[in-house]
Amino acid sequence: MSNRGERKRVLCFAADAETEAALRDGLADPTQEAPDVRRGDITSAIAAMRRIATPMVLVVDVAGHPQPLAALDDLSNVVEPDVRVLVVGDRQDLGFYRHLTRGLGVADYLYKPISATMIAENFAPLLSRKRAAEPMARGGRLITVTGARGGSGASTISANLAWYLANIAQRHSILLDADLHRGTAALLLGARTDHGLRAALEYPDRVDELFVERTAQFVSERLHVLAAEEPLDEQPGYTPGATMRLVSTLRRRYNYIVADVPFSDFAFARDLNEIAQQRIIVMEPYLPALRDALRLLKLPAGAGQVHRPLIVVNRGRRKGALTIKQITESLGTPPDIVVPEGGARIEGAETMGEPAAARAGGFRAAIEQIAQACGAVSPKAKRRGLFGFLRR
Repeated sequence: MSNRGERKRVLCFAADAETEAALRDGLADPTQEAPDVRRGDITSAIAAMRRIATPMVLVVDVAGHPQPLAALDDLSNVVEPDVRVLVVGDRQDLGFYRHLTRGLGVADYLYKPISATMIAENFAPLLSRKRAAEPMARGGRLITVTGARGGSGASTISANLAWYLANIAQRHSILLDADLHRGTAALLLGARTDHGLRAALEYPDRVDELFVERTAQFVSERLHVLAAEEPLDEQPGYTPGATMRLVSTLRRRYNYIVADVPFSDFAFARDLNEIAQQRIIVMEPYLPALRDALRLLKLPAGAGQVHRPLIVVNRGRRKGALTIKQITESLGTPPDIVVPEGGARIEGAETMGEPAAARAGGFRAAIEQIAQACGAVSPKAKRRGLFGFLRR
């Protein structure tokens, strides 16, 4: 056996391009060296471990292998005993999972198809021996959507994402509009506004399940809206801790809370972005929006955010706009989703108070990609197996 030399922090083997991209993005940590992600299956991993130093964390891909358990047993004979092994594969039966984690000592297992968000939530906390940040509590997931600049289409994206999660993914969802003066969330979905949201921020002790039931406005069986339209000459008050009280209550009722959050100095907006599990930044393909998107990316991540903010380029590939290549070079990473120009079709839907994603097409496909990137639905297949709980 050759000299093992200095050990890498993370070494990954992925059998396909999709898994490779998910691992590279999901395990990225700006405070640490980038993970070494290589193309190869479990056989490639075994061969490599015979030649090089065992990393601190090893991720292997057993998908398609005729005898994955035997292969993992072979792997155990060529690695240091203190290595932390994470496995991805294509089997989803509970017995297989238990054999891996209880019999072979595998730290965790995810079955394909996987996304960067799934990797970030399930594998990334295991890269450190330190205890992962405590989740807020069991319950729904908070996703915030912020436009890099006004008019970027963040409200359209958030409204249609909430509609998609409720009506296509069949998750109980609520759209929360953090702009109490000029928000358009309710307008886009044909819902009403009231003063309940303002009351929740000023008097959080009043917020409970009954308050939410009375205040949230019905859109469909699985979709509600919580929004306000306060007078422009009045500034709503804010009680510290009100955001946490409201969101914690909503999480007990809904699987997903999609919050349309403008960038402002209002404490409600700041707190929502701080406690969100996933942030989304929406930008148009122009230089001022790119500059402000870069500034938003520099904001510190909240304790519950294991994945970087998703970058959505809205109305991409327009004539005279920045190219995706130029945006990628400036951001240092490709945008996660490019939403095509919707034009009159989207404007017509919004005028009628209807979701543009209700019709099949490029816009709806982009909303589905956003839902997948947030971990709300599985890519390629909307299936739920015995390991569905591993995807939360």
